Amino acid sequence: MTAHTDLPPHPRSTLVQTLGLIAFLVAWVLLYRQLIPISDWLVSLLPVDRHSHTGEALAFFFYDVPKVLMLLALIVFAMGVVRSFFSAERTRALLSGKAEGAGNVMAAGLGVVTPFCSCSAVPLFIGFVSAGVPLGVTFSFLIAAPMVNEIALALLFGLLGWKVALTYMGFGLALAVIAGWIIGRLKLEHWLQDWVRQIHAGAAVETLNQSLTWPDRYAAGVEAVRDIFGKVWKWVVLGIAIGALIHGYVPADLMVRIMGADAWWSVPAAVVLGIPMYTNAAGVIPIVEALLGKGAALGTTLAFMMSVIALSLPEMIILRKVLTARLIAVFVGVVGSGILCVGFLFNLLF
Repeated sequence: MTAHTDLPPHPRSTLVQTLGLIAFLVAWVLLYRQLIPISDWLVSLLPVDRHSHTGEALAFFFYDVPKVLMLLALIVFAMGVVRSFFSAERTRALLSGKAEGAGNVMAAGLGVVTPFCSCSAVPLFIGFVSAGVPLGVTFSFLIAAPMVNEIALALLFGLLGWKVALTYMGFGLALAVIAGWIIGRLKLEHWLQDWVRQIHAGAAVETLNQSLTWPDRYAAGVEAVRDIFGKVWKWVVLGIAIGALIHGYVPADLMVRIMGADAWWSVPAAVVLGIPMYTNAAGVIPIVEALLGKGAALGTTLAFMMSVIALSLPEMIILRKVLTARLIAVFVGVVGSGILCVGFLFNLLF
């Protein structure tokens, strides 16, 4: 007897869900356009002067929390639908056997649309290496997946505009491709942990269900929102709270002296400062917004953001189970040098 779940959905059901999605998007846009008046109204309910340091900080917090969470929900839903066309196995299959160069470019591109943060990408790193994906190609994916993901791009677009978002994407992808290519050219496979090199995995199995319906894909988008929101919302709120304190209380002239374009040492200092921090794009971008609002240089600020996302200490701890300390040092050195170059170039261009 055939289960009802095996039957295709009725066209009317698909139409109803699509119309419901359109109605949700309209409501989302209307609410998003009212966030500034709502934040000002919330501050007016409190016994603080709107133009005081506390009032500025609260207004920043009340405005940015719903704005970032709304942007996050929308883009995660959209990418959840896109990801229904992919799977971890398919990603691995696409990269297996690819030569360096073209493989690095493909790996970096896949890193943008696949649902892996720096820590969750490490298990895939093991799978890729064991499946015969070249080490440099694998590193291109490992760098791009957390740093040039849809959350970072969407929030940068919403907070800083499309020019910054596209420039960041271009530099981030270039960094992932070039760093992965350099690591691949160094032929450091012997610096993997012994147990990783001894794994002999078979060919990747394609498990993507090509027959998924659009309601199934909508459901995948909703599930992605539930999953990712549960993991990152507290980092979003924490990042915005820190950003609010910077926005309300840190003097602009002090920020310009510390992170201004004229302070050449600020870019390497920002990279060193960012490595031990543990957050993600959703948590660090509100801090980036506040720093820029206080006059920090764009290149210095984005270098800080890249180091937090791509060279986080938790990622290094997890990678230690896969890589020797020497290979981790090479990874940090190559990626860190690339981030420095990006920071200095951004300061020159913007």
